[in-house]
Amino acid sequence: MANSHDRGIDVKKGESVDRALKRLKTKLDTEGIIEEMRRRRAFETPTQRKVRKARSAIKRNRVRWRYISESAERKIEERKAAAAAAKATQEGPA
Repeated sequence: MANSHDRGIDVKKGESVDRALKRLKTKLDTEGIIEEMRRRRAFETPTQRKVRKARSAIKRNRVRWRYISESAERKIEERKAAAAAAKATQEGPA
């Protein structure tokens, strides 16, 4: 029975060791295993933990803000266009 914590790959027949190693490294990287191992290598003080979490929050919010600002700009443009159309219909022909 396989353990849920197994982090491995199945080497395909005829696959080179280098290719299999690259697939393993990619899998570990996407799961965040390598980064966590590096982080746990030495004791992390509470201050260092706060700094690390603040930096990751800044990164997350940069990406989030990029999408929010684009959609907000679109909404503003749509509102301006709707207001201009409403104003044009109110004025009617001169």
